[in-house]
Amino acid sequence: MVGTRGALGLVLVVSLAGCEGTNAFDFLKPGDEADAPAETSAPRDGETRDVEAPEIFSEAEAGLWDGRPSLGGVWVAYPDVPEPERVVIRNAENGSSVIGALFRRERDNPGPRFQISSDAAEALNILAGAPTQIEVIALKREAVAPPAEAEAPAESVDPTALAAAAIAEAELEETETATPPAPTPAPQSSTLTRPYIQIGIFNVAANAEATEAQLRGAGLAAQTFTQESQGRTFYRVIVGPAQSESARADALDTAKSMGFADAYFVTN
Repeated sequence: MVGTRGALGLVLVVSLAGCEGTNAFDFLKPGDEADAPAETSAPRDGETRDVEAPEIFSEAEAGLWDGRPSLGGVWVAYPDVPEPERVVIRNAENGSSVIGALFRRERDNPGPRFQISSDAAEALNILAGAPTQIEVIALKREAVAPPAEAEAPAESVDPTALAAAAIAEAELEETETATPPAPTPAPQSSTLTRPYIQIGIFNVAANAEATEAQLRGAGLAAQTFTQESQGRTFYRVIVGPAQSESARADALDTAKSMGFADAYFVTN
């Protein structure tokens, strides 16, 4: 579904005007650690992995960073995007890539249609004011089924030994009173298609942990997912799962009031 600020907004139109501004959120930006690249490595059994989903969104054309610092971390904006998506952003000129968010671009400015955040430009080695060819493809999570286990060869059973074991087990049950284990609480489930709220994607674990702690302090069920891409690690902070649309809307309002203006609903 599996820093103290991050970014990513709902099926509603996300205004990027709030993504540009002062240095108040500078401590949310990645430090000297490398940004997470885009293509995923093979996960362990039973986990999930990112797969590219060009049927959701896929565009390749010039993008531009205007040179101004941007809030919200790694993101690109593009006209006519129906809802925010998690995407891989590639610099076609140098081969570098990074995972970030895709938002709808509200302002119709001249020049390239892709608007690039300052953090995305830094990760992709894109210079201010220099239009650069980029490729942006949506990502989705895919469950990885564990490999089938080979059946062990049948072993012969000694009837005498089997009977002796049964007698010993019966005697043990008569002489000992076993304490039944405490029932394990059933995990919360939700009937919502997108019961979670994605707060942000971080390259620095401390930023993700601080964001999670801040959200929990506000009464939100925040958690951090550690994911790997090409042997390097990044961290997703999400809230949920919400049990109803009203609870999800309240959680989103709370997150936005705390400064996470680009939070949005996700499946997991």
